[in-house]
Amino acid sequence: MTERALGAQLSHMLKSRGVQTIFGIPGVHNQELYRGIEEAGITHILARNEQGAGFMADGYARATGRPGVAYVITGPGLCNILNPVGQAYSDSVPLLVIASCLDDTAGRRGQLHQMLDQQGAGGTVAEWSETARTAEAAYQLIDRAFVEFQTSRPRPKVLNVPISVLQGAATPAPSGDVRISFDAPSRAQLERIAAMLSDAKLPVVILGGGARRAGPLGAQVAAACGAATFTTSAGRGLVADDVPLHFGGLTRPGSAEVLARADVVLAIGTELSECDLWRDTLGHRCPLIRVDLDPEVLADRHRPTDPVLADATVFCEALLDILPASVSDWDAAEIVATRAKWRAESDAERPGILPVVEALRAALPDDAMIYSDMTQFAYVALDTYQMTRLGHWHHPSGFGTLGYALPAAIGGKVGRPDLPVVSINGDSGFQYNIQELATAVELGLPLPIIVWDNGKLKEIEDSMVAAQIAPNAVIARNPDFCALARAYGARAARPESLAAFQDAVRDALAADTPTLIHMTPEAVK
Repeated sequence: MTERALGAQLSHMLKSRGVQTIFGIPGVHNQELYRGIEEAGITHILARNEQGAGFMADGYARATGRPGVAYVITGPGLCNILNPVGQAYSDSVPLLVIASCLDDTAGRRGQLHQMLDQQGAGGTVAEWSETARTAEAAYQLIDRAFVEFQTSRPRPKVLNVPISVLQGAATPAPSGDVRISFDAPSRAQLERIAAMLSDAKLPVVILGGGARRAGPLGAQVAAACGAATFTTSAGRGLVADDVPLHFGGLTRPGSAEVLARADVVLAIGTELSECDLWRDTLGHRCPLIRVDLDPEVLADRHRPTDPVLADATVFCEALLDILPASVSDWDAAEIVATRAKWRAESDAERPGILPVVEALRAALPDDAMIYSDMTQFAYVALDTYQMTRLGHWHHPSGFGTLGYALPAAIGGKVGRPDLPVVSINGDSGFQYNIQELATAVELGLPLPIIVWDNGKLKEIEDSMVAAQIAPNAVIARNPDFCALARAYGARAARPESLAAFQDAVRDALAADTPTLIHMTPEAVK
């Protein structure tokens, strides 16, 4: 029972809970967290801004399936990481932020990094934000976070630890390796759902990010009953794009018309949120079965007729045991034609981008993992890029933060170093966290960083025009992106054709340092 500073004990505890990598920035307030980090055998990735650290931890969690962990300082460090915490909340990413905090803010004013309510600030975007005033409380809260990551919808947590508590002597954390098992829904409920699906003539299965826990099982359920399928942005890859009865994404307006024809809808692991649909309603007029770990989802505005509080894996396994094989009345040729129509609509809405998306798809290996930012390139790709693998495209849905793609891709590449990772950025969003190029160079990551530069906030300009507002503040002077990348020590390319773009992507994947690939609409005309 060797005593040492709690900051060191926390690193050892995290290592014992399976944490291999921590992202962050040390400072005078949180330096005790770094006392034991190397001794514990944890790799630390130095970001250039706490926002970058948070997105790296997010990208790492999405790539590996393990919680992302970040260390930040009191006050401004915590404030800087709130954007990533909010994004992780929207996208159900297991993220644990451990921040130092002041010992006393009521009786003293004017302290370094002082803010009015650090715990409250974290609680505005995290699932919970708590302050551990003893070593025992810190240990309990960390274990609570890891148990909740397994047993409920994975969402970010913020643990604040006073500086004197981090510095104080503490005994090691108790050993713990909690493994949670889930109960299946009742036999009666499963039999009712199986009968509804097998009797339906036009069943639909919708798979969201929560269905990723079940891997291919959701698609197997759909195939067993002949259901047509949709996936949300977070669920892309759960059904291969070449499956005959797969419509693709839900965001095309025409998907509401399809769902209006369905006679039963099964939605697994999805909020069916505004960002999943881009409309107020799903469009169905039939019974709706919802399967989710989050009870809030089961009582939302979509009013499911058959709510099921369950883990996606356990539900699908139990249902497949009793679901009889059946054939529906969906017409595969009609679905293929509908997908082609929606693809053409996406191309017409944002012209000139689809050929670049197709060129990228042809240049990348199937196991490439992509992180995209809020940019028109990504909006077209989310509609049209053919996905063959589960969990290989990550986008900041929901919270919709700019500056996500570069640091998240760095975290993803750290998490899966032997597999290809790509970052897709708009010219404006890229500049939110451009400083993280230094981290990518420092780590020697073979990371293609695509910057789609249309010289403006084109999506906002289009929205203003559609609303009959004279476009204002949508054009900004951009730097020489290639020169800037080289200044950081990265490679840079400015392709002037689609073939050259593909060569640049392939070269970047084989390089020993990141490569910024600067693409403009003029280059592909």
